[in-house]
Amino acid sequence: MLIYPSIDSLMEKVDSKYVLVVIAAKRARELQDMKPDNEGGSKKKPVTQALEEVDAGIITYQRERAS
Repeated sequence: MLIYPSIDSLMEKVDSKYVLVVIAAKRARELQDMKPDNEGGSKKKPVTQALEEVDAGIITYQRERAS
């Protein structure tokens, strides 16, 4: 089974796999919330689209320092 984007490619964009999961989950939730209930046009699942955006550099993040 081919997985795109590859985990190696994604790990070049983030510090850890845990950060990747949080970023992808938050973006997937945003995408899901923006989509109207009756829309059936998009064939990509929100998580797939979120991971593709991370890989393309569309989604970035900045860590906050703990106080």
